[in-house]
Amino acid sequence: MFVRTSLMATRMECAMTENKTGIKLFEGKNVRHEWDAQEEKLWFSIVDVIAVLTEQKTQRGASTYWAVLKKRLSEEGADQLLTNCKQLKMVAADGKRYKTNVADTEQLLRIIQSVPSPKAEPFKLWLAKVGSERLDETVDPELSIERAIQNYRQLGYSEAWINQRIKTIEVRKALTDEWNQSGVKQREEYAVLTDLMSKTWSGMTTREYKCHKGLRKENLRDNMTNTELVLNMLAEVAATDISVERQPVGFDESAVVAEEGATVAKVARAQIELSTGKSVVSSLNAGNMKQLSDDA
Repeated sequence: MFVRTSLMATRMECAMTENKTGIKLFEGKNVRHEWDAQEEKLWFSIVDVIAVLTEQKTQRGASTYWAVLKKRLSEEGADQLLTNCKQLKMVAADGKRYKTNVADTEQLLRIIQSVPSPKAEPFKLWLAKVGSERLDETVDPELSIERAIQNYRQLGYSEAWINQRIKTIEVRKALTDEWNQSGVKQREEYAVLTDLMSKTWSGMTTREYKCHKGLRKENLRDNMTNTELVLNMLAEVAATDISVERQPVGFDESAVVAEEGATVAKVARAQIELSTGKSVVSSLNAGNMKQLSDDA
């Protein structure tokens, strides 16, 4: 029987479909945000916005600027604005989640007015565009896929790689739907099962795999070669098909199915490596687009 306690000790990584917090880019700079489905609004990291407007080099510099600005806004009678700003846990540069001051679009516009910056007007336009896109995607999810494709193209990925990457999202969703029906708890148990499957077919946990590629907080699948994506997808397709037929109940039974599915990919990997004479598990990452494209 699968030993649950041993797997719970592994490092957990939430799947892309489970991530509530995302990152948008403004002129190449990260702006963290979180979508509030109940209120249908976006919350943005104030420190990230300050960093963009003031061109601060470090988060500490942006945090200091925000502290001074808060004091000034309070003195100007903007206490209601500051009171309504709340905190949410967002992923920091070290990959950990910390409480971060956030503001919605309306609050941000008030803050932006208080920051002298030539980037203020371009950022306002960007802010409106991001908000509109997110609302559109709640109505038509296909739009988010189209935008993902465009983003990958701009980053230099090959069309073959992009097609595989988009397919992996569909396959992953089918697997997590099966886990949900089986009574698997989202987030931590999803992450443990994901680690189990990764270890089975690639020989490495998700954390080890990311270290092998020189990654920290980056998405592992966005840094896989085409062959790695296909094998990872094979593991998830096989696990989904087995789950549909066997109808496991709970975490332990789902773990057995997940391992069996990943074993299918493990066998395929061994055959590919036997035929090619080289390892499928690559140290390449998205930092070397040329090699990723060649591999695809």
